[in-house]
Amino acid sequence: MVKNYPLLIAGERITSSDTLEIRSPFNNELVGITCYATQNQITDAIASSSNSFEQMRKLPAYRRAEILNNAATELRARQEEVARLITLEAGKPIKAARIEVSRAANTLNLAAEESKRLTGEYLPLDVDAASSGRSAIVKRFPIGTISAITPFNFPLNLVVHKLAPAMAVGNPIVLKPAPQTPLTAITLGEILLNAGWPREALNVVFCRNEDASALIVDPRVKMLSFTGSATVGWQLKKLAYDKRVVLELGGNAGVVVESDADLDFAVSRSIVGGFGYSGQVCISVQRIYVHEPIYQDFTQKFLNGIKNLKLGDPLDENIDLGPMISEREAARAESWVIEACQNGAKTLCGGKRQGTLFEPTVLANVDSEMKVSSQEVFAPVVTISPYEDFDEALELINNSKFGLQAGIFTRDIKKIFSAYEKLDVGGLIVGDIPTYRAENMPYGGVKESGFGREGIRYSIEEMTELKTLVLSL
Repeated sequence: MVKNYPLLIAGERITSSDTLEIRSPFNNELVGITCYATQNQITDAIASSSNSFEQMRKLPAYRRAEILNNAATELRARQEEVARLITLEAGKPIKAARIEVSRAANTLNLAAEESKRLTGEYLPLDVDAASSGRSAIVKRFPIGTISAITPFNFPLNLVVHKLAPAMAVGNPIVLKPAPQTPLTAITLGEILLNAGWPREALNVVFCRNEDASALIVDPRVKMLSFTGSATVGWQLKKLAYDKRVVLELGGNAGVVVESDADLDFAVSRSIVGGFGYSGQVCISVQRIYVHEPIYQDFTQKFLNGIKNLKLGDPLDENIDLGPMISEREAARAESWVIEACQNGAKTLCGGKRQGTLFEPTVLANVDSEMKVSSQEVFAPVVTISPYEDFDEALELINNSKFGLQAGIFTRDIKKIFSAYEKLDVGGLIVGDIPTYRAENMPYGGVKESGFGREGIRYSIEEMTELKTLVLSL
């Protein structure tokens, strides 16, 4: 029997007549049924969150931590159920979906710890005669309702990365999950309510994109936290001109492989980074730059490794690549590869599509103007190019409108710090791929990759307001 997933609004499980069937991108199997929120229901959700703020800001730290830890415990207990749901609605291979559930539970635990570390500082102000006898206390306060808009590719952990830090400081939340993957987010909402989070302070409003404007422009919403495409993100920022905004947008992450690198390790990690979840990760490896003396060797090992990848049913434990999120997206990626080859690129492997399944694809002879190099492919497509010297490689990485993360394989500490200084990215991963992310590290980009940072403590800083108390004693 197919399960229905009602929305969570003002502490109630709510439905509407505008229903939607969520189907598997792999075989179109019916996964579950939910509904779109109406305009009135969206307004009710915002009002519920706003009205709960006075209660939330008084919720003590020990209680916030307790709720977050309770949620982590339940999520771990339901790991297989939630992982299967992610696989069915997002097409993520089941072994990767299990990792996502584990990471999300860890994120909740980290937020519980940070909720007890909201320390302030004492400032002596007597730095000149006019302030003699004065001092100050500086403390962080929750800002109010957070509007969170999340993508399909990590339908659990990226949602947790917005909800958990908001909860850690006592901010109420209105969540709009991705249109492709609302069921996982609704399930998470149920888990958080079961854990004891005040019911009016968490509203999950799955709605049509054209009806979502209230989540951005309503004056009761104090902050927008958005993860998704650059095009949509910058449009939303214009609408939210009078609010605090954090944008975690796209990328076309690059990797540099120097001659002194552990070649086999660089190859194996680049395969993981390029083709995990069919490349549908904003820090997926898209551009690989290899030092010319090892270019042929690296490329051959890379292609040999790709031959071992298995493409198919994401519920199969042995599958490495499942479907892309839709046939439309798979067809788009295919058209970009065809266009690149028509303009001189060479397909070293892959390039073929069957429905939503897209083969792992490697292109050579690309230039920086091709879509596969200049834009975000968001598909299992990797370009590989040689370079002569290290500074040239850094210039190639920077030759992008994006700047989320980059990876570098070298043992040369001077080159590492040179890259750290020169690369226009939010994070540089040394000895590994840019696809690496830890839940407690600051995460975000520059240029068209957005601004602001996620990562529990850093999200908390974005979601709180500093207030100064000046004392004359």
